Amino acid sequence: MRSMWKGAISFGLVHIPVDMYTAVESKGLDLTMLDRRDFSPVGFKRYNKGNGKEVAWDDIVKGYEYEDGEYVVLSDEDLRRANPEATQTIDIQAFVDAEDVPLIYYDQPYYLAPGKGGAKVYALLRETLREAGKIGIARVVIRVKQHLAALVCVGDTIVLNTLRYPDEMRDAGELKIPSPDSKTAAVTVKELKMAMALVEGMSEDWEPKQYHDTYREDVLALVKKKIKAKQTKTITQPEPEKEKRTSGKVIDLVALLQASLGKKPAKAALAALEDDDDDDDDPPPRKSKKPADDEDDDDDAPAPRARKTSGAGSRSGATAAKSTRTAASKSAAKPAAKKAVAKKAAAKAPAKAPARRKAA
Repeated sequence: MRSMWKGAISFGLVHIPVDMYTAVESKGLDLTMLDRRDFSPVGFKRYNKGNGKEVAWDDIVKGYEYEDGEYVVLSDEDLRRANPEATQTIDIQAFVDAEDVPLIYYDQPYYLAPGKGGAKVYALLRETLREAGKIGIARVVIRVKQHLAALVCVGDTIVLNTLRYPDEMRDAGELKIPSPDSKTAAVTVKELKMAMALVEGMSEDWEPKQYHDTYREDVLALVKKKIKAKQTKTITQPEPEKEKRTSGKVIDLVALLQASLGKKPAKAALAALEDDDDDDDDPPPRKSKKPADDEDDDDDAPAPRARKTSGAGSRSGATAAKSTRTAASKSAAKPAAKKAVAKKAAAKAPAKAPARRKAA
């Protein structure tokens, strides 16, 4: 790997010689522009806009336009001499907590490796960043631009990640973002619980090697397919556009979440969610007013509240107990509802007992 920059990290009186290496490389599709008439490659020329003639690389210099059509020529040496320290130093300004820097500010990562004689002090900075849980905020000039940068300890390597300046960030205030208290985008407790269950079911350890550019692989597979079919010069025409989805359709978010939970490994989380819903739901309406046709209800559930009617006579007590057992058996599906119905039936039993005695 070839270094793209040589200099030093500086903070206080500490000076760490380092070499900078590009940490990423593009894996995009390298497509060549062709003339559709004969499929010849299309080239681009560097030409002199004054006379139209082509210009070789050796004859090209850089310039800053200070007036319309007027330039100040700046060579690489001019750019270096403008501020030698800035072009050769990663100057740490402060140390901050990593979570204080939003991810949206991070731009381009670079590896920093110790230069000649810098291994000891490089290791010292690395271990200090790791122990303190901090990142270093620095300034560095790369090519012709000064960058704000973060020095981050990643494993045993110090990574310099260029940061965007605040004035480079667009204001999100112009976007229509729903607020937490929005009436049209209000999230219910049940929806949040189901979404949390889905997240829990899809949670796993970070394994970056399992992710790859599947679209690039699909395009390369299509290239092989067209070569095998001898269709290398065939231009595929676009298909008719499908009907666009109508906007404004009401989406049943709960149904979508339930379907997602069914497809993902979140059955245990979904079961726990349903149990929580059973406890939170209000008890169902009392059904004890309907006549109890099945006499086997007496054996299905005990009468925990029957002793409350002991002072009203054996007949009224039996009737109240039977009423209580009937209500309890019908509400056995939900524990919370069972308790509520049993309490209501027991509370009404003393009032019904005198009426039964008079009728007798």
